[in-house]
Amino acid sequence: MRDVRRLLLSVAVTVVGGAGLVTALGDGDEEGVGSLLAPSPPKVSVSYQPGAGGPPVNPRATIAVTATGGQLREVALTQGGGKPVKGALSDDRRTWTAGEPLAYGKSYTWTGTAVDPDGKTVPLGGSVTTVTPAKIVRGTLNIGDGRVVGVAAPIRIQFNGHVTDRAAAEKTLTVHTSVPTEGSWGWLPDEGGGSRVDWRPREYWQSGTKVTVTANLFGADYGAGAFGASDVSTTFTIGRAQLTRADVRSHELVVLRDGREVARYPASYGLDSDPNRNTRSGIHVVTEKFTDKRMVSQQYGYDVMEKWAVRMSNNGEFIHANPQTVGVQGSSNVSHGCVNLSLDDARQYYDGAVYGDPVEVTGSGVQLSAKDGDIWDWTLSWADWQRLSALKG
Repeated sequence: MRDVRRLLLSVAVTVVGGAGLVTALGDGDEEGVGSLLAPSPPKVSVSYQPGAGGPPVNPRATIAVTATGGQLREVALTQGGGKPVKGALSDDRRTWTAGEPLAYGKSYTWTGTAVDPDGKTVPLGGSVTTVTPAKIVRGTLNIGDGRVVGVAAPIRIQFNGHVTDRAAAEKTLTVHTSVPTEGSWGWLPDEGGGSRVDWRPREYWQSGTKVTVTANLFGADYGAGAFGASDVSTTFTIGRAQLTRADVRSHELVVLRDGREVARYPASYGLDSDPNRNTRSGIHVVTEKFTDKRMVSQQYGYDVMEKWAVRMSNNGEFIHANPQTVGVQGSSNVSHGCVNLSLDDARQYYDGAVYGDPVEVTGSGVQLSAKDGDIWDWTLSWADWQRLSALKG
């Protein structure tokens, strides 16, 4: 019996020393000692998109933080003490994703925590920095919200600077139509120091079509250090289908509306014998209207005010009143390239015209072309127009 007691006591020996209390546990005592000296670390870890240490990112890049082995408790991404960036947690609370673009040239800081199933937490930290453009280029749409336009109206985005990477810009552009409509973007020569791109349907628009244009230009990398300034959009409607037929040989101007003739005016076109004064053949587009318009030509030495002027090209061609040519309107062509009507007829035409109405001029010896400026989209065949797209050409 004494031997048994002696054996049990030898197993239960404890040692007390200056280094602390140690209990003999037998095999595996390293794990037991470690559990007493250092608590186990949290089981949750976090990762960021973009990762730390990378270059500045596009403000429209995907910005996110993800918890592995746990969940996100709270998340904030803030720039300079301002309002936190809007964002949303996934249903499982493992990922938070920014819900709005960041700003150019800013640094944003992560704050918040992630928690593991045992309640242990790790803090969020680090930062995201966005690119600083060498130049910010603004784009402007030509048709405002709620407008009603003619069946030949192109959609135009005019940029106030050069766009080098046209494909990158074009990828941000969408056109949605209430009626299926085939169309394409086409890049025109820079004008006024800025690039411009038009969207033209293959055929004239169908009357009544609702059109929504969305250009997500903010964050678009145009190349050469230039980036898009802001998004632009518009929604408009295609109005009645008005087509003006202008055969210079007929000395008449005929207006069709929804397929029915509504007016036929005696007219005088550009002087046939002078190519510089010919009214250009081709599809023109109504762009502006003036109750009174000063018309000046240094070449031909005139400076006059004309009434009820409807611009149909950017080379000086108008449909307008000219009382001085009433005697030959309907019988000969004597103008400097414009379409001359009487005062009453010009006023009637002026009142019925809207932006985007096509004016089909035929019978002259000179063709409308890109040299005439502004809207010459319809002078190209559909195949040639498509080649102007940076994505299709």
